[in-house]
Amino acid sequence: MHAQQPLASLRAAAAAGPPYDAKFLASLQADARASAHALYASCMRRQERAAALAARADAMMRFENDARANGFQRIAGVDEAGRGPLAGPIVAAAVVLSHPISGLNDSKQLTAEQRETLFAELHNGQHSIGAAILQPEIIDLYGIQAANYSCMVQAAAKLDPSPDFLLVDGFAIPGCRWPHKRLVKGDCLSQSIAAASIIAKVIRDRIMIELDRAYPRYGFAQHKGYGTQAHLDAIKTHGPCPAHRKSFAPVAEWAETGVLFPPSAR
Repeated sequence: MHAQQPLASLRAAAAAGPPYDAKFLASLQADARASAHALYASCMRRQERAAALAARADAMMRFENDARANGFQRIAGVDEAGRGPLAGPIVAAAVVLSHPISGLNDSKQLTAEQRETLFAELHNGQHSIGAAILQPEIIDLYGIQAANYSCMVQAAAKLDPSPDFLLVDGFAIPGCRWPHKRLVKGDCLSQSIAAASIIAKVIRDRIMIELDRAYPRYGFAQHKGYGTQAHLDAIKTHGPCPAHRKSFAPVAEWAETGVLFPPSAR
């Protein structure tokens, strides 16, 4: 590549990477223009970051690779979103990755934009995804832990073909029909669990935004049903709405002792 290629062309080539062709990097390094030198430094930083992300992605396949070494073929990561909130459903996801994906991480450590980008990438690839949703009335009926287990199993059951091994974030699932391994903080250790955490989180956040439109007094779009002070104040003022988990304190307390017939939440 000629050293005096127009800077606009060089910037376009830089924006297309990484990875970068060695000849392109060498031409930037040899270019006498300060702008080309700055572009070379930027390309090197981007390439080093991409290499670090790729290395991390490979490292996060360790448990999947261990399972394959023991004869399993379809290893699913399983995670949930929404155990702790006072409102909204619990959502679980199960993901069998066809290949590692750079940038996967615990969904809570990613921005909403990053989660949406990875959500689309996961759905547009050759990956297998299953998801399950349990509504507040089911959580109230069976309790959050039983609902959590059930939701995870239902998500795994929606995978087609069925998995033959599960990597589960944080929990061993009693009575689960698949062999599985519990990984504490698994969404930081396993690509498959990280993928499941992103799927579950994005689905649940979208549901909470819809609930915010249905019940605008509670601020669901902002706090996603968690017990923020603003949310607690709204429950105290308006009483719980159908999206709330009536068995969760303080919703249960206010449902019993608050306004008998609270004003409509709509």
